[in-house]
Amino acid sequence: MEDYLVRATGEEGVLALVARTTALVEMARQLHNTYPTATAALGRLLTGGALMAATLKEGQSVTLRIRGNGPLGSLVAVARPGKVKGYVEEPQVDLPLRGDGKLDVGRAVGRGTLYVVKDLGLKEPYVGSVELVSGEIGEDLAHYFASSEQKPSAVGIGVRVEPGGKVGAAGGFLVQLLPGAREDLAELLENNIREAGPVSSLLARGLSPEDILHLLLKGLSFKVHEGKPLRWACDCSRRRLREILVALGPEELERILVEQGEAEAVCAFCSRVYRFGRDEVEELVELSRLNRGQGTEKDRRSQEG
Repeated sequence: MEDYLVRATGEEGVLALVARTTALVEMARQLHNTYPTATAALGRLLTGGALMAATLKEGQSVTLRIRGNGPLGSLVAVARPGKVKGYVEEPQVDLPLRGDGKLDVGRAVGRGTLYVVKDLGLKEPYVGSVELVSGEIGEDLAHYFASSEQKPSAVGIGVRVEPGGKVGAAGGFLVQLLPGAREDLAELLENNIREAGPVSSLLARGLSPEDILHLLLKGLSFKVHEGKPLRWACDCSRRRLREILVALGPEELERILVEQGEAEAVCAFCSRVYRFGRDEVEELVELSRLNRGQGTEKDRRSQEG
C-alpha cells in the first residue's frame, strides 16, 4: 500500500492530519541499515516531518533536528509537502525492550533539544526549539506546538518493526484545536485518541488514514480533503556535494589529496557515494582558495566602509 496523508477540518474548530508512512520509513531503514530502535526513532521523526510539512505551501520546507545525549546521537528529518528525507547519527543502535514490550526510543534519544527550522520563502527562516520532554518524539512535537507556536495539539506517531527488522507499519496523526474551538472539544478528542489506541497498531490491522480520522474525530462533523501521496525523496547531487567539499577549505582538500589521492563524499540522507578524482579535487582546491580570497577582500572593504 502506498504512503499518503489525509487532512480533515471540523466545523467545531479542529484540524486533523493522518499519515501512513510505512514504505518511506522502510526505505530509510534500508538506506541507513538501521537497527530496530534506531528504525523506530528515525521513522517517528520522518513521520512528524511529513505531518508538519503538510501544513506548509509548495516550495516551503521544515527541518526537524533532535540532539539528545542518548546512544542515537543526532536525528534529522527534512520535509516538503509530500516529500521527506532524514538520517540518524548512530543507526546501529538497538536497546532492550521496555517493560511493556515496546521499543525504548525515549532512552535511545535521551535528554536534549528539539530544533525546528521552517523555510517559508522569506528572508530569514523561522527557528524554534524546545527541551525534549520524553524523547519519544510524538510527545516532544506536541510540546513544541504548545510552547513555541501556541497551538494546542495532540501528536501520535508509531513505527512497528517486525522480528526480522523490516518496518511492518508506520504512521501518525496531528490534531490541533483552531482559534474559537468549542470549550469541550479538547476532552472529547482526548477520549477519542485514548479509545483509538496506538496508530501503528491501527495501521497494522489494515485501517486506512481515513478510517483513523473517523476514530479520532468521532462525534464531530468534519470534511475529509483529498489525500496526498508521501514518499522518500533525496535531492542530493554531484554539484551540491562539490560545494560542500569547496567549503572544507584548501588546506583540508590538500590533506585529502596527500592522504587519499582523491575525495569521496557521501550524502548523509541517502548514503549515495560521490567520488572526485585527483584532477577534480585540485580544481576544487583552487576554487576554494578563490572563494576565500574573495571573502577576505569583501571583509576588508566592509571594514573600510
